[in-house]
Amino acid sequence: MSEIIYMAVPLLAGIALGVLFFGGLWWTVQKGVVSTRPALWFMGSLLLRTGVALAGFYFVMGSDWRRLAVCLAGFVIARLIITRLPAIRRVNHAP
Repeated sequence: MSEIIYMAVPLLAGIALGVLFFGGLWWTVQKGVVSTRPALWFMGSLLLRTGVALAGFYFVMGSDWRRLAVCLAGFVIARLIITRLPAIRRVNHAP
């Protein structure tokens, strides 16, 4: 039982990191498209999002590669969910 909990925490952390990373990307695109300096938005966002994600992976991993793998799986799960949200919204708001 403790092994499940031991691996559930990195999975949830990976999902949270993924939501932060890809949600931040979505927000950046919304702001960058209408900005007079889009390159600044995109480069700043890339550096910030990547730095936070890498620091999160490093912190969650500790010294166990399995925790890193589970965290990365959570990150990918978040990506799959977030990339499908616009399609879900279109279906729910269709006339």
